[in-house]
Amino acid sequence: MTTHPLSIAPMMDWTDRHCRFFHRLLTRHTLLYTEMVTSAAILHGDRDRLLGFNDAEHPVALQLGGSEPADLAVCARVGEDWGYDEINLNVGCPSDRVQSGRFGACLMAEPDLVARCVAAMQDATRVPVTVKTRLAIDEMEEWPTLLGFVRTVRAVGCTRFIVHARKAWLKGLSPKENRDIPPLRYDLVHRLKDEFPDLDISLNGGIRTLDAAAEHRPHLDGVMIGRAAYEDPWILADADRRFYGVEDREPLTRHDVIAAMMPYVEEQCRRGVPLNAITRHMLGLFQGIPGARAWRRLLSENVHRAGAGPDLLMQAASLVRGGGGLAETG
Repeated sequence: MTTHPLSIAPMMDWTDRHCRFFHRLLTRHTLLYTEMVTSAAILHGDRDRLLGFNDAEHPVALQLGGSEPADLAVCARVGEDWGYDEINLNVGCPSDRVQSGRFGACLMAEPDLVARCVAAMQDATRVPVTVKTRLAIDEMEEWPTLLGFVRTVRAVGCTRFIVHARKAWLKGLSPKENRDIPPLRYDLVHRLKDEFPDLDISLNGGIRTLDAAAEHRPHLDGVMIGRAAYEDPWILADADRRFYGVEDREPLTRHDVIAAMMPYVEEQCRRGVPLNAITRHMLGLFQGIPGARAWRRLLSENVHRAGAGPDLLMQAASLVRGGGGLAETG
């Protein structure tokens, strides 16, 4: 299994195919994830809409939600057929909708079922099957729960775990509150790696910068960045050099990224994709740069107007004077 020192978290309504294409222009090597896709959606829905992606997105992982081993096995095989590089099982999402479907974080209470799901998925595909989990849920004690869960799932051959270093409170906290209120316990993820040095362990939760991610690299195999990479995507521009030791291209500017996006935007618009479906992921590109507010305002106020097209993106970019290369990132 390939170790990925850095990855971008799967985020509902955020990490769709347009977001991933945009992020890939900033970093060639960071592992990207789809939004979570339920097994029922894949079995009965529009697979092109749910699973389609651009070849430029590789390496890219498909995250599945579900709890029926047979269904997940079919979906893992479908994911491989569509060309995904990894199949990930969601055992971390705390939303009510996810709980009612008996998948996500509530599965931490059923490690034997998760193990059966993972085993079925592994039998169905040749690509790596991984698990993204929390520390524990509700009243469960964090370390014993995490240790027992990983030990059980490891026993069927799973070798890569991404751990969101917070407990999930399924009773009494909203999904948004579950991102902030339970305290982060990075020490437990480090301890997990010490307990299972043979496993590939990545940390998720509260990582806002590449500097913060780099602090964990001596202890862990990988770090996953979530909202910070979406809200301020330019932090990814130095990821390949810092985490993969790769300097195989000239330093980018933010305007270079926009220029590189244009053929993709034009093609998608020709296919009938609304411009906003793409530009909404780019609003944070000039975060902290003079003119960033004008960039966001022009796009936000005009993107829904009749006839709005790719030229609007260039028009908005012209309002920003700065946005140079990596030397400006700090």
